Amino acid sequence: MALLTLDLGCGDYDIVRPLKDGNLRAEGLEINFITINRPPEVHWRMGVHQEFDAAEMSFGSFVAGKALRDYPFVGIPAFVYRKFRHSCAYVNVNAGIDKPEDLKGKRVGIPEWQMTATVWLRGFLQDDYDVRPGDIHWFTGGLESSERKEKVALKLPPEIKIENIPAGKNLSDMLVTGEIDALLTAQVPAPYVKRAPQVRRLFADTRAVEADHFRRTGIFPIMHVMVLRQELFQRHPWIAQSLYKALLDAKQHCIEGIFRNDAIHSVIPWTANHAEDMRQLMGQDFWPYGVETNRQTLETFLRYAAEQGLTERRLSVDELFPRQSLDTFKV
Repeated sequence: MALLTLDLGCGDYDIVRPLKDGNLRAEGLEINFITINRPPEVHWRMGVHQEFDAAEMSFGSFVAGKALRDYPFVGIPAFVYRKFRHSCAYVNVNAGIDKPEDLKGKRVGIPEWQMTATVWLRGFLQDDYDVRPGDIHWFTGGLESSERKEKVALKLPPEIKIENIPAGKNLSDMLVTGEIDALLTAQVPAPYVKRAPQVRRLFADTRAVEADHFRRTGIFPIMHVMVLRQELFQRHPWIAQSLYKALLDAKQHCIEGIFRNDAIHSVIPWTANHAEDMRQLMGQDFWPYGVETNRQTLETFLRYAAEQGLTERRLSVDELFPRQSLDTFKV
């Protein structure tokens, strides 16, 4: 029987590479990996043009889309990209922002309101520092380019003030010049990479802040989720579990290799030691797939999405994924 070819748009993550390189295979599938190492491009091409059969997608865009009546994608609870996000808040050194509470009343840039990293950060600011989205004057636009648009139409609460930046401007330059006071963004802005003296991180010791947040909440933020085109899933519902199982196996293969081979394929010294530290803090399965092991994280994000106007109502976790991807057969 011929295998079904599946075009999959995804970054070159180590946790998918065993599947990409052919060390593992998906049942019934021949996966054609289209490797794109700029996540926003993958999200745009899948979300707007549906170019792939399956792809990684911004979790914020996915949740906003699932709240719509006719959303053309089905989610699979394989979270190929996760990242702690306190490190993604930047401030102008002359803006008078010494602590998170100082963001109240300030001008803060974000590339997109539905950008997953900014959803998490706004939620953390509200939960931990009592800085609510309505306390800030928001500016949206391109991080380094002059234009960027939301991928899903939004209806935001009236207390949230958002302004598009002027044509020809970008958020990184505006942070340097002081036209905005702070910036929340997934990608590291160019002025910070170039060590511009006008820009610093909001949290000086981001690793300590992020580790403390995990100890208190158990949340390892989900950034991207794998999706299938709805019409393909309707024709071949078995694809959801086949792809999920293959992605799960690839993730396990990758993590086991860190310890089994002492990370001989990594350019980071003491990678296995860092991984041991992660297991001490986060548990044996520090990068979990599936719904139940991520329920608290998923429910927290859905609360943030409703509070911030990404969704008009609070979705339930069970609305996000088809039952075919929620459990696997066990002997």
